[in-house]
Amino acid sequence: MELVLVVVVVAFALAFDYTNGFHDAANAIATSVSTRALTPRAALIMAAGFNLVGAMLGTEVAETIGSGIIDITEARSTHLGLVMVLSAVVGAIVWNLITWWFGMPSSSSHALIGALTGVGLASGIQVHWEVILDKVVIPMVVSPVVGFTLAFVLMVALLWMFRRANPHKVTRRFRIAQTASAAAMALGHGLQDAQKTMGVIVLALVAGGVQTSHEIPLWVKLSAAGAISLGTYSGGWRIMRTLGRRVIELDPARGFVAESVAASVLYTTAFVFHAPISTTQTITSAIMGVGATKRLSAVRWGVAGNIAVAWVLTIPAAAAVAAVMFWALAAIIG
Repeated sequence: MELVLVVVVVAFALAFDYTNGFHDAANAIATSVSTRALTPRAALIMAAGFNLVGAMLGTEVAETIGSGIIDITEARSTHLGLVMVLSAVVGAIVWNLITWWFGMPSSSSHALIGALTGVGLASGIQVHWEVILDKVVIPMVVSPVVGFTLAFVLMVALLWMFRRANPHKVTRRFRIAQTASAAAMALGHGLQDAQKTMGVIVLALVAGGVQTSHEIPLWVKLSAAGAISLGTYSGGWRIMRTLGRRVIELDPARGFVAESVAASVLYTTAFVFHAPISTTQTITSAIMGVGATKRLSAVRWGVAGNIAVAWVLTIPAAAAVAAVMFWALAAIIG
């Protein structure tokens, strides 16, 4: 029975990875598509490919998810531990689908972290609040501020550097440069988000007694990378419209700066701090930063406010959904 439940949990984890891909595809390509640097189909193919590569570049974030949020070995039984992981994954999937339906670019990362926290509280096992504070809450607050500030400063510097240049030539060159910045963003998305699914699958393997360590097997890396790439290729048009056009009308130079800054923040947090930050928050704040260099009123702050509400709600909402799922599944199959 436990082995069957392990297979079910892994399947749902990969389904979450797939929803993460189409939910967050806009993170990597919305700016490039909105500025016509890339066609939608070419952008999706490129993003899927670089998501795949990025997912294979490290395991630091996966280890934070797999052992840092809750200790699954504290579960009263192997069966209950697997029910906990399954409940967390389902809770994250449900929140992803809700926000995708309404076109809101919320964080799949924070949905998963909130869901793990929710099942930890519902089951009574220890939640590592110090890890959540250091690796989740602080980066959740700091990364958008850094993204906004860096994007604003870099955009001001570029405007000054190219103040006497031919506008048409500048636009054409930055449209070409956006191909590279969009690829860098897609690589960072794979590096961050696919690793979170790897961590959940390892949680299931440890809970089911399939392995004792939190080491990431190669098949887990490959399957998580494949699932997020396939999801990315499926596209996320609703959210793409929000990021690419509703927050601000972007030009190629601003799109290039937003993507470059967001990608650099993703790499730094993954390789240096091992923190699972939100790609959604990072690129959205960078877009608002470059937009503010036109004038403050150029950013549609009402839309930005709605996005911020989704950010704030994600962790507690996903935690609540996952807790309810845990109580229901524990009653049915526990």
